[in-house]
Amino acid sequence: MTADNQKSEFIIGRHPAIAALNNQQTTINKIFLQKGLQKSFATQIEKLARQRKIVISRVPKSRLDELAPRQNHQGIVLTLAAFAYTPLTDLLEKAQSAPAPFLLILDNIEDPHNLGSIIRTADAAGVTGIIIPQRRAVQLTSIVAKTSTGAIEYVPVARVINLVQAVKQLKKAGFWIFGTDVAGKDYRQWNAQGSVALVIGNEGKGISPLLKKQCDELLTIPMVGHVQSLNASVAASLLIYQGFTSRGN
Repeated sequence: MTADNQKSEFIIGRHPAIAALNNQQTTINKIFLQKGLQKSFATQIEKLARQRKIVISRVPKSRLDELAPRQNHQGIVLTLAAFAYTPLTDLLEKAQSAPAPFLLILDNIEDPHNLGSIIRTADAAGVTGIIIPQRRAVQLTSIVAKTSTGAIEYVPVARVINLVQAVKQLKKAGFWIFGTDVAGKDYRQWNAQGSVALVIGNEGKGISPLLKKQCDELLTIPMVGHVQSLNASVAASLLIYQGFTSRGN
């Protein structure tokens, strides 16, 4: 990913939106479509979205007015990635060529500042790459890029439709999968040598149950204070650096 991949965050209006949807090189995060639009146009957008596997969010006109203030959005706004994603196949090829790949899997991280901070720590600790879901999670926005302080240029991020299926691919490729849970093993005992992937859960809900079932081992961060939780990026940093240290770095 380089700065040349950086794009505007929005495409506004019907003709620009259709052109972007027909252009396979345009990395689209989500389609915001106004409720109650004429059926013919909505059907056309739905068809293009299915072909590109892009999420449609049907919203009231007021939401589009917020996204595109004082602009004639004509009932549709597309949000774009600030930086290009790496296909999962390419990330796996890169990982398999590394002597001891270390991947992060982020399960529905919603705060762009958390994602940016995690990317920054991942770069500092030599993480091979990051996998995020396409739905119900923050994507590579300009806020994420800014918070990463340039690290987004160096850490490849793959976006997948289904994290469980992605984890199954990693297992077939020889990865051990580690997740976080209050009932897990003390993270300070974690030996992250070899091909490993670490799952970091949602800020409030943690790791989803189906994804947790795919983990080979669960880790916990012991806490003795009154607040028994940590910010997602802080927790990720502790775990990433335990992995970094246990790998002899």
